[in-house]
Amino acid sequence: MKPHGPIPPGFSADPDGMLLIGGARADQLAERAGDTPLFVYDRAMLTARAAEWRAAMPEGVLLHYAMKANPFAPLLAHMAGIVDGFDVASGGELAAALASGMAAGHISFAGPGKRDRELEAAISAGATLNLESAGEAERALAIGARLGIAPRLAVRVNPDFDLKGSGMKMGGGAKPFGVDAEAVPGLVRRLIDAGADWQGFHIFAGSQALDADAIADTQAQTVALAARLANAVGAPPPLVNLGGGMGVPYFPGDTAVDAARVGARLAETLAARDPVLGPSRFAMELGRWLVAEAGVYLTRIIDRKTSHGETFLVTDGGLHHQLAASGNFGTVIRRNYPIAIANAFGADPVESVSVVGCLCTPLDRLGDQVALPRAEVGDLVAIFQAGAYGASASPSAFLGQGPAREMLV
Repeated sequence: MKPHGPIPPGFSADPDGMLLIGGARADQLAERAGDTPLFVYDRAMLTARAAEWRAAMPEGVLLHYAMKANPFAPLLAHMAGIVDGFDVASGGELAAALASGMAAGHISFAGPGKRDRELEAAISAGATLNLESAGEAERALAIGARLGIAPRLAVRVNPDFDLKGSGMKMGGGAKPFGVDAEAVPGLVRRLIDAGADWQGFHIFAGSQALDADAIADTQAQTVALAARLANAVGAPPPLVNLGGGMGVPYFPGDTAVDAARVGARLAETLAARDPVLGPSRFAMELGRWLVAEAGVYLTRIIDRKTSHGETFLVTDGGLHHQLAASGNFGTVIRRNYPIAIANAFGADPVESVSVVGCLCTPLDRLGDQVALPRAEVGDLVAIFQAGAYGASASPSAFLGQGPAREMLV
């Protein structure tokens, strides 16, 4: 038997042993949706998560939501009321952010390879462009001049360090993201001289880290780098986006990041910052930490079979909706996400089974020889930590299966 990751706190069962999500029975949610597979997102958990972050962080630090983690429209509308800004990475995400009710002035747009029509859309709306290169800066300036608008421009910095222990390194060394630190002061002076509305720095070193001190050390390096760049420019940045980095426990042995420790260390860093950053505001950009734990993926067992002594629970879902849970989204060694039988939630495991999807590929495995309660055809499997990089980060068109349903409760 192989263990699965820790089920997030806050989930419970009714007296019948049925998983409750947002206070509703999982089977009733599936019935309300009309079918499975289904992603369910708990709005109360989203609100509580944002409140937890604010309680942990220094007063005045802004909370931005990186909507690449989950762009489901009802979820975005909810997040727009509980965070200070959205960070987007495409023209499509920009349009979704604006439709959510988030003010354009609180939207920043990062990502390499922005097309001219995307730059124009951001400039016209009044969103901030996080520039990834000198070439992108010149295109943005030209578009702003043509429109008669001083574009809101920040510079994404490729730092000379990365986030230790991060699942995905976004800075340090040769990267397609951002402008190398040594070239930033000259580029910022070019923006200011051209009449752009300079908005500051975006410095993102890595993501999905669980070590609070590693995150805090990186934030201290980020603030120091911002100060060096500001002194070289000769002007304080209006905003320093510190990036994110706070991860969630997906796998056996993972433990939740200590947000209070991150906040306490950040308070020390900001209190000791260089005077050049005195008037600057600071923001953290979080995606999965805000939304992952609020999501559950429900998929129904449609067959139970045995092959060479191994039991398989075949479901109507799979990697086309949950690529990450299948182990095919950047993990080197496949490990089991938090998983449960929804109608036997909290029951003791009695057998080792492999939970597989409906796709005709051996990659489509949602649980590998995992210990679970006895399950039969018609029962519901619940995959947790499904609120981030699930529906929108999976190949829903693969084999013509189509997308999963989604619901905010």
